[in-house]
Amino acid sequence: MKRFLQPYRGRSIQREGFTLLEVILAMAVCAIALAAINGVFFGALRLRETTLHAVDESQPAQLALTTLQRDLASAMPPTTNGYMSGDFRVGDITSLGLNQNVSIEMYTTIGALHDDAPWSEIQRVTYELRPSAGNGGGRGQDLVRSVTRDVLATITPVPEDQWMMGHVQNLMFDCYDGTQWRNSWDTTSGDTNLPVAVRVTIQLAGESPDDPRAREPIVLFVPIDSEARTNQVPSAGS
Repeated sequence: MKRFLQPYRGRSIQREGFTLLEVILAMAVCAIALAAINGVFFGALRLRETTLHAVDESQPAQLALTTLQRDLASAMPPTTNGYMSGDFRVGDITSLGLNQNVSIEMYTTIGALHDDAPWSEIQRVTYELRPSAGNGGGRGQDLVRSVTRDVLATITPVPEDQWMMGHVQNLMFDCYDGTQWRNSWDTTSGDTNLPVAVRVTIQLAGESPDDPRAREPIVLFVPIDSEARTNQVPSAGS
């Protein structure tokens, strides 16, 4: 008996899939989305690095300003006998133990007391600009604070240098005598008392002339409260 192959007359089978054009379009959309995500991700990384760099640069400046304010506010007035105290001098002056002139020299009362050290809280402090030694990154100069704890030494003591901040183009101290600002002050000749206030101007060195840091200086005002000293000798009846 012959068997005849009959065609399948049931429900037809439909195969569903993506065409080549649809695959290409999907890949193009994915590529665009990945490129956008990549741009946002690396943009966030650059913003993070810029922010961290700005924070790292601002921390030394804030610490330097805080230390400057403490030193100036705690400056000791000159005394007639000169023991455990000294003079207040601003300008291009020569300080003991340093190889170059400094911008300011003063005696302050913020020295740390230790049981294993014989020094009192009185110390001589100077501020000056020095060529960058690496901390400033080669741009501008370094602001250095030098401290002498042994103020009664019979020989010239060696000050302890403290790096405060880098990238400094210029450092200026102005003293207010009650009527005007002066860029020099010396209690060893003419000025018998501390100034009423001190203005500190720090000009940063920018990476380019258009850098805002090269145009806007940092200005600190510190009032000084001290007892005035005169050259008058008290009379017998006073």
